[in-house]
Amino acid sequence: MLIRRCLYTMLLAAMLFGCGKPVPPEKADFVGEWKAPGMYLLLLQDGSVKYNRIKSGATTSVNGPLQGFEGDNFVVGVGMMTTTFEVSKPPYQEGGTWKMVVDGVELTKSN
Repeated sequence: MLIRRCLYTMLLAAMLFGCGKPVPPEKADFVGEWKAPGMYLLLLQDGSVKYNRIKSGATTSVNGPLQGFEGDNFVVGVGMMTTTFEVSKPPYQEGGTWKMVVDGVELTKSN
């Protein structure tokens, strides 16, 4: 019984975390660690996403697999539990620094 429960848990974890999509080559500029005061976004090439934001005293965190891009916006999560990140300005260079605007916040890419 215990072995069956462990196998079920491992299978469920694989289904939840193994269903992300890698970042497509045409969106490679999105990959990296992005920061602004009160906001952090990490998007890895394999489709792993980590996001933290502090706004009006509340903290929002999203950690999950990339489901894909809708234009420049990207969707993160599993099944019906997804979050769409609105990208009003995709990655661009300004004075040698990479920037993008996500959910109304200008982020700077870490080196």
